[in-house]
Amino acid sequence: MFTDEYFMKMAFQEAEIAFEKDEVPIGCVVVSNNRVIARAHNLTETLNDVTAHAEMQAITSAANYLGGKYLINCTLYVTLEPCVMCSGALSWSQISKVVIGARDEQRGFINKNLSLHPKTEIVTGIMENECSSIVKEFFKSKR
Repeated sequence: MFTDEYFMKMAFQEAEIAFEKDEVPIGCVVVSNNRVIARAHNLTETLNDVTAHAEMQAITSAANYLGGKYLINCTLYVTLEPCVMCSGALSWSQISKVVIGARDEQRGFINKNLSLHPKTEIVTGIMENECSSIVKEFFKSKR
């Protein structure tokens, strides 16, 4: 029941909320022991803050929930591959697993030859079509 797709659907719901707010539609959830401990979506426009990416919001929320800065034994589900800034924060958080919906060939950390914490497991391609489509739809509407 608690599969990567199950939790990615929750992250996708966050992306849909961002889309409705005219934010870049990226969403994520942080899971610990099969329980969602943080939910977030992009808030860069709402907060007028370039650092208010979904991942940054979720890392802060999860750390507050856990009462510490490390996200060991946690998994972050994110609809789009994290950027360089977010990958740095994820690395510092020592998160155990990151599950990515769609890759971001231009701005994602993987093509920049960056890595997360050495113990962090990375999984890609969960609900890839849906996660990619919502971002493409968003930017198409801006043209």
